[in-house]
Amino acid sequence: MRIDKYLWCVRYFKTRTLATTACRKGHVRINQEPVKPSREVFPQDIIDLKKDQINYRLKVNAIPESRIGAKLVDIYRTDTTPKEQFEAQALLKYSKDYYRKKGVGRPTKKDRRDIADYTDDAILTQNDDDSEE
Repeated sequence: MRIDKYLWCVRYFKTRTLATTACRKGHVRINQEPVKPSREVFPQDIIDLKKDQINYRLKVNAIPESRIGAKLVDIYRTDTTPKEQFEAQALLKYSKDYYRKKGVGRPTKKDRRDIADYTDDAILTQNDDDSEE
């Protein structure tokens, strides 16, 4: 089976096109050698795959006939990825700046609602102060 099809079958990529693109970019290696998408995969091959800033290491146990369910993936491959790779990914999540910096660009929907609430509250309190006088 082709490497791009294998990675799609064992659910590392959502489409074969994504798997093919990863192979062409050099993100996939078999037995430490960069491969083209058409490279054949055999049982006992070691696949190194870089995806989402994680370096996965897989051992091919068997070749599936076609795409398989998520529960059956472990029959066809053994994931030997070091735990440090996943811990580094978790740390990256915390270091990312998910929100834009204040004052940069258009207000988000949440920002607009906050502004509207603030101005509505300011108008209401001002009207209450005027009526007391």
